[in-house]
Amino acid sequence: MSVPPQHTKTTPLDAFRRARKMWLKGEKISLAALADDLNIGRATLFRWVGNRDLLIAEILWSLYEPLYKEARANTPGEGIDYIVGVYRYINTTALHFKPLRKFLHQDPEYALKMLTSSHSTLHTRTVELNTRLLKDEVRAGHLSPPMNIQSLSYFMIRIAESCVYSDLIGGHEPREDELEDACTAVRILLGGKV
Repeated sequence: MSVPPQHTKTTPLDAFRRARKMWLKGEKISLAALADDLNIGRATLFRWVGNRDLLIAEILWSLYEPLYKEARANTPGEGIDYIVGVYRYINTTALHFKPLRKFLHQDPEYALKMLTSSHSTLHTRTVELNTRLLKDEVRAGHLSPPMNIQSLSYFMIRIAESCVYSDLIGGHEPREDELEDACTAVRILLGGKV
């Protein structure tokens, strides 16, 4: 006698994974289509993910946070050199990340809102994570920044955004040399010499 196949129940994690896979392929995420694809009700999906903006913010964060950890693990040194190295690693990766470039060009206004708005979950968390990096280096005695750490962290992120998203913000394609200039600006803000 054969055992009937087990019906697996769809979970919030399944919804997130499916949406993340869609985003990475460059597909636009529609919650109605996602609910249909998962064979769940739209109300259930909304209860799980909130709304499209919140879901996309979580997808972006799920990509950024591991990149941050990877950058910290793979960057040698301490103090200013270490912070600039982590900064360069993250932003060089973002600059060349094809799914991000596609997201930016599909709907530039929406993408910039999700990535750079001061109300954006991603922007807020990115500044918080960068602030933690700065505080870690201060606590270790490797850094003595000449300005408030919160402000410094915010400025660092805004400089990175102006380079990585320069095609939308400044009207020209992002360039590696501009990213190096951003790293120099960060070094100066940290109190380092050029």
